[in-house]
Amino acid sequence: MTDEKKQTEKPVENNNAQGPDELKGHEYDIETGEVVEEELVEGAPVRRKGIYLLPNALTTASLFSGFYAIVSAANGVFDNAAIAIFVSMILDGLDGRVARLTNTQSKFGEEYDSLADMVAFGVAPGLVAFFWSLNNLGQVGWAITFIYVAGAALRLARFNTQIGSVDKKFFVGLASPAAAACVAGLVWCFHAVEPASWLTLMTIIVVGGCGVLMVSNILYKSFKDLDMRGRVPFAAILLVVLMFVVIALDPATVLFTGFLAYALSGPVLALFRKTRHAEGQSG
Repeated sequence: MTDEKKQTEKPVENNNAQGPDELKGHEYDIETGEVVEEELVEGAPVRRKGIYLLPNALTTASLFSGFYAIVSAANGVFDNAAIAIFVSMILDGLDGRVARLTNTQSKFGEEYDSLADMVAFGVAPGLVAFFWSLNNLGQVGWAITFIYVAGAALRLARFNTQIGSVDKKFFVGLASPAAAACVAGLVWCFHAVEPASWLTLMTIIVVGGCGVLMVSNILYKSFKDLDMRGRVPFAAILLVVLMFVVIALDPATVLFTGFLAYALSGPVLALFRKTRHAEGQSG
């Protein structure tokens, strides 16, 4: 074997290692391409290979549903595209909860979930709205779509950097799943309506407005402080049944109206708080 070949096969040294013993225990037993994460177990760092299957499988299903929405919109099946985005929302809500319940949280899962959210709640709703209505506006349609997609990317990046530093009771800016629900709900409600100027204007307002709200500093209730495990009065389950019945009657209209009201609640409450603050200072 030549010296050149020996040089190419030599393992890359870890600059952070303290000696050959550490290299033998860390670098040499890692398979190429394997995911390796360092966790703290009883205060000591432990390196573990591989990923957790269940939560990442749910994240993959959410990603697939977002991809399916794009393909459906490209083929002109806009109702299926909108429904697929709502399915992504359900799966996205499940993967994190499943990971916490089964104690299978990981850094890989967090990064994968964020990338899947970008596709399902950023690219997919933007392209669905574009194929449905905005592509008739030329460069204006491209611009409105990009405002939404860029807003989703910036919202997710900011959310990832603010974890642990912001009150969990609130979101800073409109959450990307809620923004995606507004866009998908609009398409689902009016996908069978003939194209009209008022509908195009509504699409511009909803898509562009959601893009701006995602990167705003407006506070939205996160509802993470709700205690879902505590006891409630028996009548509460009747309200849950009633909610499901109302959604089942006309899911497109109910979901679009509900998420649009949530998106508007942020600016309305912010204006209300600002008005009260001004009145308090003047009084």
